[in-house]
Amino acid sequence: MSDSASMRRTGAHHTSMFFRMLVRAAVLRRGRAATALMAVVVAATATTAMLNLFVDVQSKLRKEFRNYGANIVMVAREGQSIPQEALAKTESILSGRGIAVPFAYVVARTSNGEPVVVAGTDLDQVRKLDSWWSVTEWPKESHAALLGVRAAAAVSPHGKPFNLYFHGRPISLTPSGTLHTGAGEDSRIYLPLNDFETWTGVRQSTIEIAVSGSAQEVNATIEKLQQALPEVDVRPVRQVMEAEARVLGKTRATLLAASVLIIVTTALCVLATLIGWILDRRRDFAIMKALGASQRFVGGFFAAEAAALGAVGALIGFGLGIGIAAWIGKANFGVSAVPRFEILPVVLIGCILVALISAIVPISLLRQVQPAMILKGE
Repeated sequence: MSDSASMRRTGAHHTSMFFRMLVRAAVLRRGRAATALMAVVVAATATTAMLNLFVDVQSKLRKEFRNYGANIVMVAREGQSIPQEALAKTESILSGRGIAVPFAYVVARTSNGEPVVVAGTDLDQVRKLDSWWSVTEWPKESHAALLGVRAAAAVSPHGKPFNLYFHGRPISLTPSGTLHTGAGEDSRIYLPLNDFETWTGVRQSTIEIAVSGSAQEVNATIEKLQQALPEVDVRPVRQVMEAEARVLGKTRATLLAASVLIIVTTALCVLATLIGWILDRRRDFAIMKALGASQRFVGGFFAAEAAALGAVGALIGFGLGIGIAAWIGKANFGVSAVPRFEILPVVLIGCILVALISAIVPISLLRQVQPAMILKGE
């Protein structure tokens, strides 16, 4: 029992001495230590800022892409309509991660017999799904219509009430506002879904879905929707998904390339500093070896110095990087970037590894230190 306690006291004494030696080495060589520490701090700051911005910007970009409409479309097979329960099932699968909006389409006739595409939908949800649409005023009442700019010129050029006909059944509508997108929507008339179904008897044939998440998460949602509703076709909107993937990919590649460049530059700076540190302290290491310290102990001591340097630099740089990321986010997006503390382990481990890798060459120089020659002054 006493031998075990004695061994523990001896181990604690050695550990305490080891850390005192680390602190003393840093204090006595403040200039060298400060130079290496500054390099690590700069790398940690830049890496933290970029990683934090990437994670935050990635979520913001995905949110912005959702403002440009659906990235999934659910379409009824030819000659069929989407089941009535499809919307409820879709919303259940989305679980609040997106918006699902039903659409139904017919080709109606104006009083002059001209054909016009009429769509029935949930206009409140469309306003959320397609917030990029340029609309003068959204319909708020029954039998109020949202007119595409080209359709408005055909059915109600002066903004007066008008009639439409579908299979001989008329409906009287009042223009509420006009819609301009520069695409096919400009030639359509949009009605509340209840008015549309009462008038035409045609049920929803399309559900447009905007779901947030990565490409893998969106594809997983598509698979779940297809399994839950095998009687309909569920397709991704390739243009939106490809544009999102392209923007995020370029952002990721740019930030990673910048991070690699900074890390390499830092490693070279730390390497040069540590080599100078070794040359300045050859006599100290020679004395350690002369007093019986093994090559393994001396190398471990120096590696511990490098690791401690990396850890301290990482912690300081992380705090600075979070502040810089918040400032950049505020300056460019109007909202401060949210601190992402989950990247701290990445920055900490990365800085320690960079410091240890930079210490490989200096440690090999330590092996060449001959106590007798150094202490003789040769």
